[in-house]
Amino acid sequence: MEKGKLIVLEDRVPKLQEQRKQKANRRLILYLSLFFILILFIVYSQSSLSNVSNIEVQGNKHVSDKDIVKASGLSKKTSYWKADADQIQEKVEKNPEVKEAVIHKTFPNKVVIDVKEYARIAYVTSGNKYFPVNENGKVLKEVSAKKVSSDAPLLIDWKDGDAIQSMVQELAKTPKSIKGAISEIYYAPTKSEPLHIEVFMNDTREVSGKISNFSDKIVHYPAIASKLSDDQKGIIDLEEGYAFKPYKKSKQ
Repeated sequence: MEKGKLIVLEDRVPKLQEQRKQKANRRLILYLSLFFILILFIVYSQSSLSNVSNIEVQGNKHVSDKDIVKASGLSKKTSYWKADADQIQEKVEKNPEVKEAVIHKTFPNKVVIDVKEYARIAYVTSGNKYFPVNENGKVLKEVSAKKVSSDAPLLIDWKDGDAIQSMVQELAKTPKSIKGAISEIYYAPTKSEPLHIEVFMNDTREVSGKISNFSDKIVHYPAIASKLSDDQKGIIDLEEGYAFKPYKKSKQ
């Protein structure tokens, strides 16, 4: 019996040695694979292959892609791993027209800048020059006539900065559908009403009002205008109440 056991053990020893050898080989292959992967990653991260190769800008209407990318500080020389989303966001949001920026990084080389702009409330005019005004009241740099949006009114003869800010606040509270129906707003103060304004609508009608209660009053314009025929031209007075004053014949 003892001899039989010895023979069995002698038969198993080579098998155990082979199993250990295979296990050691697998472990070595694993370590070598991890080593080479690490080497490849280091080479990749230190080479131009890891640089940002695709910068995409979304959500912008008024600010160009070029200006957004320039503000971000990103270029094709920027390492993907060194492109910090928080820092990029902070830089882009310094643009006075950008309300919010969200940065998305997609491995291996793509960065997406998702932008939300401030709405343009109006355009202050000075001669043939147009200056956009954002919903936050900031007057921006001059833009060409081609870039003037048709859904925001022109502010004409406005030289008082405080009056502009007050008017912008009222426009910000005005429904978009009504705001888009306004063509021009003139600042026309009088002795009795320093906040008086004259508003010209796209349908050629004129509205007389004042800055302080403009957003509350102008919402009634569609209902009032709907009761007038197309040939009834005149002034809709919204200063205190609601009244329609036909133009005198000399103005027709």
